[in-house]
Amino acid sequence: MAVLRIVARLRALWRVMMCLGVLVIAADLTGIITPPSGLWWVLGVIAWILLAYLLYRVAPATESQEPLIVDAPVRGRWMVHNSPGQKVPSHGTTTRGQRYAVDLSHPTVGPDMVTPQNPVSPRRALRGSRPEDFTCFGEPVHAVAQGVVVQTSDGQRDQRARNTWQAMLWMILLGGFLRELVGGYRAVIGNRIVISHHDGTFAAYAHLKRGSSRVQVGEEVVAGQVIAAVGNTGNSTEPHLHVHLMDRASFDAAAGLPMTWQGCQVEGLDPSWRKHAQEPGSTALDGMPRDGAIVRMAEERAASPSEG
Repeated sequence: MAVLRIVARLRALWRVMMCLGVLVIAADLTGIITPPSGLWWVLGVIAWILLAYLLYRVAPATESQEPLIVDAPVRGRWMVHNSPGQKVPSHGTTTRGQRYAVDLSHPTVGPDMVTPQNPVSPRRALRGSRPEDFTCFGEPVHAVAQGVVVQTSDGQRDQRARNTWQAMLWMILLGGFLRELVGGYRAVIGNRIVISHHDGTFAAYAHLKRGSSRVQVGEEVVAGQVIAAVGNTGNSTEPHLHVHLMDRASFDAAAGLPMTWQGCQVEGLDPSWRKHAQEPGSTALDGMPRDGAIVRMAEERAASPSEG
């Protein structure tokens, strides 16, 4: 565990190694450098990049434990996706404390389960939808537990949704990898807030709206307090909130922790998910909604810091 965490902490170094390997190949192909000829040179550069990539993907893990019960990070009617209630790891990776991460956006239809209320994805168009076209964009984000703010960042701009075929293909095949390779976790997570809880856990809130942070580093917050707004920054296909618990403040060194939300009621499955919906896998976390589930979070009054 300790070795894995040390390797994970050095993720920036492994990223530099990958970049250097790619640059060497580009310089070779364009004639900028004249490397030694032969198969060993080619295999050596490929091995360098592969080793750096494998080290880059190393992530620590924690012992199996019961989920922590916390407040929901949003209020009202939402849709869950990339959820640990479907499978673990929920986002296909254990890096950056994301083993049990979950994404939240508004349902594609209104309360009548028929009337469309958000742009379709994917759609046939030259450009993606504006973030303002999504009803969840700018919605309040609430602290899931009492704690102290240890990280804030809200300077990245909100981008258009990647809800066209060409944009989705670019992101899946190359865009997401290049963003991570060049910018590291900051480019992936986007605008973010990290809060340290009194039990030693940390909550990460990602893809937040530019300029929406209502808290500062060192500030004490209470469960339910509004801390920012839903945005579309970082490696995000469309406006949504990404939230997860972890055991360190540092994304690169953190291991993910399971959580469940109090005051969360499942209303059904979003129509856009019904055709391809699958039953939760054997690794799914009990107590968390499955992918595509429409949930209603309890409308609770946000307490003020003085009440903590």
